[in-house]
Amino acid sequence: MSSVRWPRVLNPNYLARVIRQQKNPLTALHIFNTAPLRFPSYRHNSAVYSAMVDALSSPLRPQHLLSLLHQMSLDSCPASDAIFSRAIITLNSAGRHLEALSLFRRLIPLSNCSSSHLSLFSLVRVFISRGLLRSALQILLAPGSDSTRLGTLGLNLLIGAACRLGRPDLALHAFAAIRDLCCYPDQYTYRILMKGLCDSGRLDDAVHLLYSMLWRISQKGCDADVVVYRMLLEAPLCRRGVGLAEEILGKVLKKGLRALRVRRAFQRPTLSCAGNLQEMKRIIEDALVVRGVRSLASYKAMITDLYAEGEFAYADKMFNEMTQKGFKPPVSMFEAKIAALCQNGMVEDAVRVLEVELLERDCVPSARSYNLVMQGLCKVGESRRAVLYVDRMNKQIGCVVQKDSYELLIDGFCSEGRYLEAANMLEKMQRKKILAG
Repeated sequence: MSSVRWPRVLNPNYLARVIRQQKNPLTALHIFNTAPLRFPSYRHNSAVYSAMVDALSSPLRPQHLLSLLHQMSLDSCPASDAIFSRAIITLNSAGRHLEALSLFRRLIPLSNCSSSHLSLFSLVRVFISRGLLRSALQILLAPGSDSTRLGTLGLNLLIGAACRLGRPDLALHAFAAIRDLCCYPDQYTYRILMKGLCDSGRLDDAVHLLYSMLWRISQKGCDADVVVYRMLLEAPLCRRGVGLAEEILGKVLKKGLRALRVRRAFQRPTLSCAGNLQEMKRIIEDALVVRGVRSLASYKAMITDLYAEGEFAYADKMFNEMTQKGFKPPVSMFEAKIAALCQNGMVEDAVRVLEVELLERDCVPSARSYNLVMQGLCKVGESRRAVLYVDRMNKQIGCVVQKDSYELLIDGFCSEGRYLEAANMLEKMQRKKILAG
């Protein structure tokens, strides 16, 4: 303790800095406990507790950490939800998820923490990562929890995990709990649940889910939900035949037609005239986007989905049709194409999208556009070429080179064995006062 230089008047920021400088967690804990004894008027705040939690987390000392959190929960200072969240993640990494649950249920209610949605989200992710989906749902639905602030995000996480693990029954149970949490399902909720139901062969539940969405069509047309309808409509083609797909497609399209005259003259698209399964899918996709209420959102959702599936020719055809109808594509659509091209190893085509197609459509590339191309170039061993885009980003107004851009280049140089160039890039980060993670 003789190495600690105590000031005449101690403030929390100084103590937090001293704690972070200690290499031994027990020494840091001793300083933490000694400070109130040496300075009777001094009180810890959340910054000091945060520094102490970090000190006891690496390496983890669970008993000392839980004792510290118990002291923080009884302290008069406002407790930080982020500190409890980090402690939950740290305990889970050491295989102590039950102690993390006890921390959430016992200590947080005692503290002055105004909101615990970060801790709740971390705890739900912990139980999902361990496959304990039913326990995660019980935590979300527990009375008195902060799950209403967590909103649809937590349920989307749970529904997605249940579908990936082949538990559509639990996904439906979580979907039914949305009303209990005063939440509203978004387009992503319907999409992940529909995919899970179709993949597991539960077409009856999938059709029921689609019919529950028809009121959305009457309000705003198919809009971005076209990918959800497309997912269900293409599933019966492989399992139950064309008749069910035609019936569902007709109901979806007719529901989106508001004019009475148009509704009377409506004719259901015929899929049986198609020569093969691929042509049937094209008829469905055209009908959802063109014969429904045309909107930029519906075009964007369908084209982005086609790019992700590698259907570049048909996606480009629909893209050109969208621009001919007067819709201006956002940059995110080009970014979806760049990401899909890089994923399929077509890096030169992705570079052409960035340097040619974006300019032809009067769009300005964003930092993410550059990062996607740089990532693709680094994967194929062309990190030196990717560096040139850093200079372009610096010259472009409103486009700032962030930490993730530098990290992409450093990882690329290291994977190619160019450690000197990686060190130079790291030095550039430091000159720009960007901290390396």
